[in-house]
Amino acid sequence: VALLAVAGAAILWFASAPRPLEAANLPQHTPDAANGKILYNVAGCISCHKPGPELKDVAADVPAGGTPFKTPVGVFYPPNLTPDTETGIGGMSDIEFVNVVQRGLTPEGDHLTPALPYTSYAHMRTEDVLDIKAYLNTLAPVVSPEKEAEIPAAFLLRRGVGLWKWLGLNTTPWKEDTTQTAAWNRGGYLVNGPGHCNECHTPRNVFMLQDDGKKFSGGPHPGGEGKVPSLRDLIGRKRYKDQADLASALANGEIMGYEHISSGGMGDVQSNLSKLPEADVNAIAEYLVSLK
Repeated sequence: VALLAVAGAAILWFASAPRPLEAANLPQHTPDAANGKILYNVAGCISCHKPGPELKDVAADVPAGGTPFKTPVGVFYPPNLTPDTETGIGGMSDIEFVNVVQRGLTPEGDHLTPALPYTSYAHMRTEDVLDIKAYLNTLAPVVSPEKEAEIPAAFLLRRGVGLWKWLGLNTTPWKEDTTQTAAWNRGGYLVNGPGHCNECHTPRNVFMLQDDGKKFSGGPHPGGEGKVPSLRDLIGRKRYKDQADLASALANGEIMGYEHISSGGMGDVQSNLSKLPEADVNAIAEYLVSLK
């Protein structure tokens, strides 16, 4: 029995081991900071990485990190995304950054909890992730030391995340649908990848894995605050008149009378989407209204 217990523990330890990408996996790519800025806004990075209360002299739109992020498992303090070499991403290599964003691994190789939505970012083109890094490197560096998350048994939880990834971390890149328009495919990529809309709008099963059979159909709020609405059949349910109406809501929010899109966490989402090129907002709307 003891030998079986040891063998079982060894299997679980192996199954939960980090599986980082290697530098050789990175594509040959010349980073495009302008594209990175667009994807940074689609991903809503500032919504979580806004400067903490102690950084009173730092503008609210600088992703210096430190603002408490409450979840059912504890409080996290999203880190500094500015290029400070000591407390930010300035000393982070390309492969380290990609492993953080697309595999949920710290530069030291520890598992990150999916409070960072790497389960969606895993579907992104790695070139786009490198573009985001290039954009972040154009920002002024800010000193903002990392804070430890306030979660019980942090080491065991993070190692357990390794098992959770083994069960359900899908790293398949987003695939275009050749039967759809280029704009629909662009919208689908932005929604399912950097936009990570499914993280909140898709219900989860008992293992907290997304129920892909009910994708975008809404469910309990991941933070335990009520429910997240469905994104399906938005026109049929009369949430919006047509695609143009939805695009206007995404671009303008409550300043144009779309108060409902600014409730809950959607206020920050809409604010970020308002910074996108018009073509991308329309692409997102085209994809969303196609969800029946």
